[in-house]
This record gives sequence, structure tokens and C-alpha cells, in this order.
Amino acid sequence: MTLSVQMIGAIGMLALLAMIFLRVPVAICLGTVGFLGYAALEGWARATKVIGAAPFDIASGYALSVVPLFVLMGELASASGMSSRLFAGTKSMFGTLRGSLAYATIGANAAFGAVCGSSVASAATMTRICVPEMRRNNYDDRLSTGSVAAGGTLGILIPPSLIFVIYAVIAQQSVPRLFAAGLLPGLVLTALYIAAAAVMVKIFPAWAPRGESETWPKRMRNLMGMWEFVLLFTVSVGGIYAGLFSPTEAAAVGAFMALLIGAVQGKLTLPVLVKCFTETVKTTCMLFMIIICAMIFSYFVVQAQLPEALIGWIKSVGMSPLALMITLIVTYIVLGCFLEGIGLVLITVPVFLPVVVASGYDPVWFGVLVVVVVEMGLIHPPVGMNLFVIQAQVPDIPILSIYKGTLPFLVSPLVLIILLLAFPDIALYLPRLLYGT
Repeated sequence: MTLSVQMIGAIGMLALLAMIFLRVPVAICLGTVGFLGYAALEGWARATKVIGAAPFDIASGYALSVVPLFVLMGELASASGMSSRLFAGTKSMFGTLRGSLAYATIGANAAFGAVCGSSVASAATMTRICVPEMRRNNYDDRLSTGSVAAGGTLGILIPPSLIFVIYAVIAQQSVPRLFAAGLLPGLVLTALYIAAAAVMVKIFPAWAPRGESETWPKRMRNLMGMWEFVLLFTVSVGGIYAGLFSPTEAAAVGAFMALLIGAVQGKLTLPVLVKCFTETVKTTCMLFMIIICAMIFSYFVVQAQLPEALIGWIKSVGMSPLALMITLIVTYIVLGCFLEGIGLVLITVPVFLPVVVASGYDPVWFGVLVVVVVEMGLIHPPVGMNLFVIQAQVPDIPILSIYKGTLPFLVSPLVLIILLLAFPDIALYLPRLLYGT
């Protein structure tokens, strides 16, 4: 019995899901299914050539050279103590408001994400800084951990974002356009998270006391302490928007400035520098391994004609573009219960993007939507990567309490998704303004 091309593709997708549910690492899942599926379609000789060419194509690609540099910038910024000064500055901004530390936590996460680009790194760093401060001020653990978990997700939406870079490579889109597209939605989501925290404080006033009163000189000192973040963001991301740098050049300049700031302040000793570079190499190797295997998988998806089959099915059932997007959003939310963010993007985008474009949606807009939905996966059970990162930093807080504190914040990305569907210009206005149609 000879199997059709689409049948082989469907078997490959089922095998991929089975391996994921068995907790096989995502890179191995993608690489194994991609290689064996391609071999089943095109033969072992061609499959061997593909698996040999993919690492070279990825490693020599200029677009991905931005990854280790932005990772390094985040590591250096964290090691130099910038995150603690960001928290002090945002805390002074909210003054004596009830729940001010929760709002400051979300604001500091948004700012730190703008120089870090990683949600997990933001959550881990800010947990060590913000949760002890909130516990000292008698904040309920549910509000404190929920604020850190939600705020940490902003690191992959507010540029520079590593997931945007990966999406750009997979979808063959412009990194600067995606960075521009993510800025306004990131700011809107920050405001929505703060609004969610304010509602929680209103309903449960015992969860959060009023903020401590600060003298104006101290408040100004704390606000001025945020200058490093402002400088790094303005030079690196602002340089991309202004057309002064390519993303790779901006990442290199940002990493060098973070190194210079930390060295001048005496924070970056030799052992600290060695640790920063070591962590950068580890993170970069992990990401590149996943991306290489994802490229092999995408070759299989194309040869198996899965996007064409999906487009044909959608046309046959007469599904409207809006119904399609709602279906995809629900699919992403369900898959986010079991897959971490990068793996989710790499598995789904090769299949879904051609369908989305064929339905008339902008691929840059879809990239923003995907990242927002992936953010939800970072903070909803049962996987919720950010939740386990936080629990590892404060093991005395039960994971169930972290779940309860995070659930109200899931309303915020849902509201943003509705806004993006109703008003696509939230994501597309800046790219169009900066780079034209």
C-alpha cells in the first residue's frame, strides 16, 4: 500500500505530538520527524544532504547573528545590577498607591525585557529582586508571584525579542519590522497587566498595603538610576528604528555599552564576565540546535504539502478569515498547555503561516499575535515555564498559590488579542510609519 504525500505528513505530525507528550526534547522531536519524514518522501540520499546542509545554512545566516549578541546584552545588564535599579525607579513612579510594588514589578519587567529579550530570564531575575521586597511589605504571595509571572512575559514582546528574530527567520520576514510591530502591543499589554493588578488590589485590598512614602530627593535619585536602561534602549532599539543600525549592529553596540557600564561601575569582575559569556554560549547553542532541527522539520512540512492541504480543507468548509484566526488562537492556547514558546513557534509557523497569508492577513501582524498567544502559554498551567522558574527561586511558595495568583492576569493578553483582531494597526502602524508599506 502506497501512502499519499499528505498521509505521510499527517503521520509525521502525529509522531511529533506523541514524542512531545512523552517529554522528548523539542529539538530531537523536530529533527527526528523532519529527517525521517523527508526520507520517506524523497529518499535517504536527499534527506542526508538536507540534514547536512541545514546546520551550515543556519550558522552562516546573517539574520541569526543577532541572537548571541542580544543574549549577551541581557546577561551583562542583569549582572551589572540594572534590574534592581529599574525596580527602585519604577517603585518611585507609583509612590504610595495601594499595590504600588505590584505595578512597579510589572513596569520593571517591561523595561528589563527591552534589554533582555527573554521572558524566562526576566522572570528569574525579577523574582529574586521583587518578591522578597513585596513579602517584606506584607504583600500576598499570590499577587507578588502573579505580578512577576505576568510581567516576565513582556520580555518576548517588547523589542528586542529573541522570538521575533526566530519568527523572522522561519517566516522570512524583516526583523526591524517585527521589532517595530511589537512595541505598541507591548506597551498596551503592560498597561493591561497593571490594570489587572489594580482590579485584584481593589477586590482584595488585604493583598497589598499602600506604598512607602519617599522624599522627593530619594525619588529623583531612583528615577535617575534608570538612565542605563534608557540609554541602552535608545541606542540599540532606537538605532534600529532610526535606520542607523541593522539589528545585528544594534545588538553589538548594546552589548558593548552594557559591558562598558558594568565595568565602569565595578560590577563586572572577571569571574562575573566569565559567567556571562558562558551562559551566553549555553543559551545560544540551545537556541541554534532547536532552530536547526526546526529547519529540517520545515523542509518536511513543505514536501508533505501540509499547508496546501490545510488551505484546501479551509476552502472546502467555507471558513471565514475571522473564524480561521479564532480557530488558530484556540489551537495555540491548547498547544501552549504542553509546549514551551520557542518550540511552539517553530512547530506551528511553517504549517499555519501560508494559510494565514492566503486568508489575507499580514505576516508581521500574525507574528505579533503568535507572540502574544505564546506569552499566555508561559503563565498558564500545566507547563507555564515562567511559573516553574519563579517557584525555583522561591521554593517555599507552593506552585498552586502561583497558579492562583497568575490566573487573573490571563485576561490581559486575551483583551490584547481581541484588540489586535479589531484594530490591526496597533501592530502595523509603527512598521508602516518607519518603513513604509
